[in-house]
Amino acid sequence: MGGARSGKSALAQQRALESGLNVIYLATAQANDEEMVARIARHRAERPAEWGLVEEPLALADALKTHAAPHHCLLVDCLTLWLSNLLIAGEEQLDRETRRLLDTLPSLPGSVVLVSNEVGQGIVPTNPLARRFRDEAGRLHQAVASCCDRVTFVIAGLPLILKDPPA
Repeated sequence: MGGARSGKSALAQQRALESGLNVIYLATAQANDEEMVARIARHRAERPAEWGLVEEPLALADALKTHAAPHHCLLVDCLTLWLSNLLIAGEEQLDRETRRLLDTLPSLPGSVVLVSNEVGQGIVPTNPLARRFRDEAGRLHQAVASCCDRVTFVIAGLPLILKDPPA
């Protein structure tokens, strides 16, 4: 995880490549405006052409279950876009899908690399929805980090290991 343009996606892609597994990129973004269309195109151009692609803005746990395999590395980019999609979809779907993700992660075969934006280090937003998003992202990050073997914070392109698997 890291801030905007911190290098987190590049690090995630590097780790996926280094896994030696077949990589499937799970995209959570939706191309709802021209700027997002351009972002998605840039991300596609930066990925190896042989990687698989699954676009899933809401049912992330289902997509992970469907595509996880011992010989796969699933790269999810990103959890905060997924969270935004769920906040728009409504409270019931947010609660259900978040619970499903947290229940699913520990049992997946193969490797999973998750990308997410750290949004809680700035000022407290004045907008209630923005505060809700920031709070939900913080809770999601804590819960996901507890399920993960490794957690890395990226800033200025430099990875800082917050949690590493035991030797």
